[in-house]
Amino acid sequence: MTKVKKSNTLILFGTLLLLLSSCRAEGTARRDTEISITTPHKDDKLILPKASAKGQKLAQAARGIVNDQIVYDPAYFVIPYPNGDVPADRGVCTDVVIRTFRKTGIDLQKEVYEDMQAHFGLYPKIWGRKTTDRNIDHRRVPNLMTYFSRKGHTKQITQNAQDYLPGDVVAWSLDKGLTHIGIVSDVPNKEGTQYLIVHNIGRGQVLEDCLFRFTIIGHYRM
Repeated sequence: MTKVKKSNTLILFGTLLLLLSSCRAEGTARRDTEISITTPHKDDKLILPKASAKGQKLAQAARGIVNDQIVYDPAYFVIPYPNGDVPADRGVCTDVVIRTFRKTGIDLQKEVYEDMQAHFGLYPKIWGRKTTDRNIDHRRVPNLMTYFSRKGHTKQITQNAQDYLPGDVVAWSLDKGLTHIGIVSDVPNKEGTQYLIVHNIGRGQVLEDCLFRFTIIGHYRM
């Protein structure tokens, strides 16, 4: 073999080695990039924001009424006024909010009733009533939403879990025009991405990871 052919062969061999080395390096770089994107570090775990003292107080009060033995009962009850409540072993979603607020010294039965008497025309007419009813008015989700809104407690509705703090009241739209309401607790879910909700949707007053399970139509903060 001539010196020229040997030289060409060596150049070709060297070029192939460089290309092979480059391909391996590129493949390794791609794998490293994919790992860094798809596998978050433990240190990147979301840290949930804290509530104000008033919000924390409401959240703790909500946790204090968790009881999965409460029977879901939407029946009309004649109750005392003020500070009236349906039987302790009964309730619906609004009773979670009412009982929670009452534990912090706020009687929503009285507050809603008095505001509806003064501004009845501003409240929903869904039930065909022409006067107030202190037995039931505060136990209806649209009335609570109207009351919280009128008192300036409305917060922005978002899909960001960090915007929903302990003590916040959240209202949802369910199927067939039904509405639902609950309170954000101070207990994070197991992933640490959002707070659990205290509500009653038929299984008692429970703590559940359901903030975005339904369509949010109201967000309020005292």
